[in-house]
Amino acid sequence: CSSLAIGTTTGYRLFSLSSVEQLDQVHESNEIPDVYIVERLFSSSLVVVVSHAKPQQMNVYHFKKGTEICNYSYSSNILSIRLNRQRLVVCLEESIYIHNIKDMKLLKTILDTPPNTTGLCALSINHANSYLAYPGSATSGEIALYDGNTLKTACSIPAHDGPLAALAFNSTGSKLASASEKGTVIRVFSIPGGQKLYEFRRGMKRYVNISSLVFSMDSQFLCASSNTETVHIFKLEHLTDSRPEEPPTWSGYMGKMFQAATNYLPAQVSGMMNQDRAFATVRLNFSGQRNICALSTIQKLPRLLVTTSDGHLYIYNLDPQDGGECVLIKKHSLLGSGKTEENKENDLQPPLPQSYAATVARQSTVPSTSTMPGYSEDGGALRGEVIPEHEFATGPVCLDDENEFPPVSI
Repeated sequence: CSSLAIGTTTGYRLFSLSSVEQLDQVHESNEIPDVYIVERLFSSSLVVVVSHAKPQQMNVYHFKKGTEICNYSYSSNILSIRLNRQRLVVCLEESIYIHNIKDMKLLKTILDTPPNTTGLCALSINHANSYLAYPGSATSGEIALYDGNTLKTACSIPAHDGPLAALAFNSTGSKLASASEKGTVIRVFSIPGGQKLYEFRRGMKRYVNISSLVFSMDSQFLCASSNTETVHIFKLEHLTDSRPEEPPTWSGYMGKMFQAATNYLPAQVSGMMNQDRAFATVRLNFSGQRNICALSTIQKLPRLLVTTSDGHLYIYNLDPQDGGECVLIKKHSLLGSGKTEENKENDLQPPLPQSYAATVARQSTVPSTSTMPGYSEDGGALRGEVIPEHEFATGPVCLDDENEFPPVSI
């Protein structure tokens, strides 16, 4: 979550998300029109592009050098692409192709997958756990889990009754979140076992189309956005496991009685009682528009980012201690050049609430992974900070080296 890639009718653009106030454009290409897929390998120079002009062809570029590393053509339109430092996954409607990202060789083809018209799939960004998740059924909410390293099926998870709409791994590949087309319940499972860990209720009044599901880097929060005006952020915690023994008060006694009573209720009823509500929310000033969210740490503070299909980026402050309504602090135009008048008008920077300032002061209790900055443009750590060992593939991936990939011609 340290950079942003957008495809446009004229090409694609890459931005760096290192500052709230200023959106830095890293690269712009107008060589290929009508780009509908653009995936960047973290903050490296490798970018994968698919255009409506050739929807069956994947182009892999080194954008700093302006060179094409390779291109591959497939039997039908490419619906989505996922990549980490070990694997590159290409998803078609009824098949999935897994490439070795070091030399782009095709390692495995998963044929005859259930019809997947949206190209729904998720790949763990932690290459040590290169798990791949995709729909195991077109009619039910079954998740097929595949090990991208051993190239073997890991397990099948019966996640929902209805067809799947969203899938997302956490940063380490140890958890998988899912939502169905109904969009009312979001579940989190352990990986690779598939046990249900959490269940969150997004809402009961209406069905929604969940367009984005994402964990924070420290796996403490899970964000869900849809075609409605509300973005929900859930906190992953088991209060009953972590809190100390309650004092013998009336409320504490009743709480234990209620918890015990749920053991005797039908599973559906007790499950409803145990589901958590959203920890924090955002009220967007629009609805019905496709959007993608991210939970990131920018300038050492937790932020919620919302990017919309009309070309805007909204940045909100997230209070990690008290939650509640997130505060909009910046709106950027992704289609303009530089800082537009619109950006100046939307310089929304109200003073932060005192409780949030106090939270920031207590940040020493937050795991260090939550402030991991990601990769700089040259593939190294920013400001000398240590990147966790699992972020490196076997052998350094140096995408600015002349010999970064063997010559591939296809």
